[in-house]
Amino acid sequence: MTDTFTLENTILAHERKVWDALVAGEMAADADALSADFLGVYPDGFAGKADHVGQLKDGPTVAEYEITAPQIRPLGPDTVLLAYHATFRRPSETQMKAMYVSSIWQAQGATRVNIFSQDTPA
Repeated sequence: MTDTFTLENTILAHERKVWDALVAGEMAADADALSADFLGVYPDGFAGKADHVGQLKDGPTVAEYEITAPQIRPLGPDTVLLAYHATFRRPSETQMKAMYVSSIWQAQGATRVNIFSQDTPA
């Protein structure tokens, strides 16, 4: 149980780095969190690393967020699936939006990188 708890907290910390980069508009932090061959699947289509990072060229894309109901599923010795419910607000909007997110994190040296993410509107 402790190993799963520790793994969940570790992966959540990495996932929050991506969200925090979106809040701060930090392209470098976003790029550091994603693998070179990152694949995002979103309601408007597929996105690679350059697309994900490029959305920050004009600044932050998220004003605030909350992650709830996280679930962890190990996929292999170095790969973990994180699924959760997210609520967030865009800087230009007043209403919160909700979605379900699935992210796959893979060990790369001493850290982990996000190799896949899919957002499903809730």
